[in-house]
Amino acid sequence: MTHGCPAFPSSAPDHHPRPPPVRLWPDRLAWVVRKPDRYLVVQSLKAAAAAALAWAVTGWWLAAPMALMAPWAAVALVQGTVYRSMRTGVELLSMIASGTLLAAGSAALTGNTMTAMLIALPVAVLLGNWAPVGEQGLYAPTTALFVLAYGAYSPIAVGHRLLETLVGAAVGVAVNALVLPPVHSLQVTRLASSLPGDCARLLRRIGEGVDDDYSQARAAEWYQAAGGLYRALSELRTARAWSSESTRFNPGHRLRRRVPPAPSDAWDTVWTQVSDRILTLSLHLSEAASEWRRLPRPPAEALAELGVLLTAAAEVCLVDQQAMESGYDDELTARRHEHIGRAREAHTRMKGRQPDTDPDARASVGSLVAVSQALLDDLTPADDRSGPDPRRT
Repeated sequence: MTHGCPAFPSSAPDHHPRPPPVRLWPDRLAWVVRKPDRYLVVQSLKAAAAAALAWAVTGWWLAAPMALMAPWAAVALVQGTVYRSMRTGVELLSMIASGTLLAAGSAALTGNTMTAMLIALPVAVLLGNWAPVGEQGLYAPTTALFVLAYGAYSPIAVGHRLLETLVGAAVGVAVNALVLPPVHSLQVTRLASSLPGDCARLLRRIGEGVDDDYSQARAAEWYQAAGGLYRALSELRTARAWSSESTRFNPGHRLRRRVPPAPSDAWDTVWTQVSDRILTLSLHLSEAASEWRRLPRPPAEALAELGVLLTAAAEVCLVDQQAMESGYDDELTARRHEHIGRAREAHTRMKGRQPDTDPDARASVGSLVAVSQALLDDLTPADDRSGPDPRRT
């Protein structure tokens, strides 16, 4: 390579593979940075408004000497729910009061800022880590540090600091509770509606891909995708917890726009069971295709019937997703019964494909028969079996 001279193009063919084009940093930034949703924008604006209002009350109206404490507390207390704002307010006030009193007491006893820091900060840090206040424990040592650094630890200064913190906390909680109080029910409905669709897509993939020569790598992909269903279930449980918490002490949740009611917790139970069956089924298929397993691969006839069964089961899940969005009607109910019947017919034919002469092959097919039977039982509505149907709850 020649340094200091421009490189001229060569007429010789380039036998080395070209590296992929490098994505410029603006494109990378646009891919990484996502557009904030409405909830984040609203909460950010509310936090800014709470801080400005708290500063106006303490700095302009009360002419407090330490008005910074009020907007600091107000910003921290615009939380994701009204209940969380109130709980965090109690925790924050206790930690700020503890840090302030520790710093003022240490300074009064020693008369030296450095010595007071050596006494107050370890105790404040220990208190913040030990007390069951979560992230709010950081306010104890930081408040103590601010008090000692500014040298404002007289009784009047301590009283002003606590009063301004109390005013800021009240403003933050009031703004979060009275101005578009957050309600997290739409997320539950969205996640609950996506569960049947996720199961349907995976069942269709397995049904269309299973045959007598499917590879272990493909079965491993099915197994990994089945494990991903549990992440969606975990997100749904988290969303239910947020939704339940967002209605506590919320004065405006009944005045907000009405949303379709989310299904009961029994809906989660049904699709957890369906996810369990899909995971077990994909594991059986993966082990049957493995070279180190002694059980043989199921015969092609049984796998063909399994493909028909899983494809029909996927259609059942899609019907459930559509019914979740728009409700059951006669047409959807008829379609569901049709797909369930087709899946059960395929299951009956698959049971007849078990070899009579090879016990190992019979055991391999039997495991698929058992787990697919459990899958169909979980998808069968109440009018075809005893007991209530959780999907209709």
